[in-house]
Amino acid sequence: MKSKTRLTLWMLCLLTCWLGLTPVQAQSNPNLDPLIQHVYGRETTSLNGNWNYLIDMLEVGYYNYRRTPDPDGFFKDPKVDNITAYKEYDFDSAPVMKIPSDWNTQNAQLFYYEGTVWFKHKFLYTPSEAGNRAYLYFGAINYDSKVYLNGKKVGEHIGGYTPFNMEVTDVLKEGENFVVVKVDNKRYAEAVPTLNCDWFNYGGITRDVMLVEVPQTYIRSYKVQLKKGSKDLIAGYVQLDGEQASQKVTIEIPALKVKKEMETDEKGYASFEVKAKPVLWSSSNPQLYDVHLTVATDRVNDEIGFRTIETRGREILLNGEPVFLKGISIHEEAPFYSGRICNEAENLTLLNWAQELGCNYVRLAHYPHNEKMVRMAEKMGFMVWSEIPVYWTIQWNNPETYKNAHNQLTEMIERDQNRAAVVIWSIANETPHGEARDRFLSDLSKSARAQDDTRLISMAMERSDKSPTLLSIQDKMSDYVDIISCNQYVGWYDGLNEKIDRVSWEVDYEKPLMLSEFGGGAVAGYHGDNDQIWTEEYQAELYRKTLKMIDERMSPVAGISPWILMDFRSPRRLLPGIQDGFNRKGLISNRGEKKISFDVLQEWYRHK
Repeated sequence: MKSKTRLTLWMLCLLTCWLGLTPVQAQSNPNLDPLIQHVYGRETTSLNGNWNYLIDMLEVGYYNYRRTPDPDGFFKDPKVDNITAYKEYDFDSAPVMKIPSDWNTQNAQLFYYEGTVWFKHKFLYTPSEAGNRAYLYFGAINYDSKVYLNGKKVGEHIGGYTPFNMEVTDVLKEGENFVVVKVDNKRYAEAVPTLNCDWFNYGGITRDVMLVEVPQTYIRSYKVQLKKGSKDLIAGYVQLDGEQASQKVTIEIPALKVKKEMETDEKGYASFEVKAKPVLWSSSNPQLYDVHLTVATDRVNDEIGFRTIETRGREILLNGEPVFLKGISIHEEAPFYSGRICNEAENLTLLNWAQELGCNYVRLAHYPHNEKMVRMAEKMGFMVWSEIPVYWTIQWNNPETYKNAHNQLTEMIERDQNRAAVVIWSIANETPHGEARDRFLSDLSKSARAQDDTRLISMAMERSDKSPTLLSIQDKMSDYVDIISCNQYVGWYDGLNEKIDRVSWEVDYEKPLMLSEFGGGAVAGYHGDNDQIWTEEYQAELYRKTLKMIDERMSPVAGISPWILMDFRSPRRLLPGIQDGFNRKGLISNRGEKKISFDVLQEWYRHK
């Protein structure tokens, strides 16, 4: 059932722009099958649980002694008696690790490890009487993964934060099967993110693993959203996958009395528009509707909200009305034990803190967070900024680096394009100015807009000041984004708190301005005068002065997402007794202790 035509990403981008194709008609990663949307609404078998693992620092399970790929690597895992035949590894007697998880917090030996770990899991399979197709689905693996089923390679993926799947119908067998995954989290200069970043490089199979069963012809992808510029016209598409591509498709939204039939073309694609008057999704009323998509061979149910998001001058408009984005930035790091988030309870803890703070918006930085986090935010009424890890100094002139970034962008959009909560696609954070960077990012912006024109495009820019005290933003990427978003750290990296009172702002763009980051470090429980850095008092004073600056010398500002909700691990942060491997800019400590600045921001939000 796999596509017979394998095109490079560059060719797909050109075809998409030239022919005006929807993104589902172009395969984003030639090593994998196109992403199945909304796998949690499918018939699935969880492969989560205890997996055996082997640490392979020298990659002897992949390369032979001549450093060429070994056709009989660890993925074959043959049975031997170690009497007449031997092998120098054994998964079945190896230790186990719970999946999903990061290996850093599961094994002290692996805390700072960057390299290869092999994982193996055995499971039972009974073929469906209906003759369904089967896919292996991974929510995310950090970073370079190669997947083998019953000793045969079935796919590989680059990127640590986006989902992927591969069809395994012809490789599965009735009874016992085994899947082996080579995971390598080494950092590379040409990678996305690159060598240099300010968060922890958690390695492992960090999100859900599932066996997904679908009919021979199934609904692979769909988009159901309000048409850009309209509050009463729902538009979108359905994309089928399979030999019976030409079929009648029905979309139903019972609560809106919507029932629309259409015919897919020979490639399984159909677009639609239908009149309706939904109650619009908002932070105060996060209304979601049951949506049913049906063909003769398949049915998908989803919960979808409808809203409009646009800009007017320096305002952001939600459902046609100005809205101030009262936000906070969040890393996908679990509270209390500080590892990669692996369950819904950890998502909920962070979002409950954001809700207590008074937020209506969260910046999920600096990479796509897990799908359950986005869906939970949507149900709780948070608008979401979703971002790919094009962070700091990427190799702007490297076509493979662009291909990688573009693929992560596409996978993020394909997964979450029906989430009303997602109002901003972000393409970068704190990148240096230059022609190569502008070309790289403008191409990403154009691609994001071609794939989805119902959301805003932004990126976290850096300041380009007109003088030491006249702060500004001057960036050629302003032509390609809808919101001018800026990270600024007056009072921390730029002078002390007293400087905040002396600066003013002059931003020349007639677009909404957001402070995507500001803040300073503080150790929870460390107290002193408000001019003593690292104390809770200094951080709180920085917040008071910055919020006053926003009110008096930056207006109008369309929103803020201070850095950051909770302290998080970062190997860059080395100060003993203060940082100890953590970025301390959180309003809450990694142990769950609220700092004084939490109350300062909470009080400010009460009056916005």
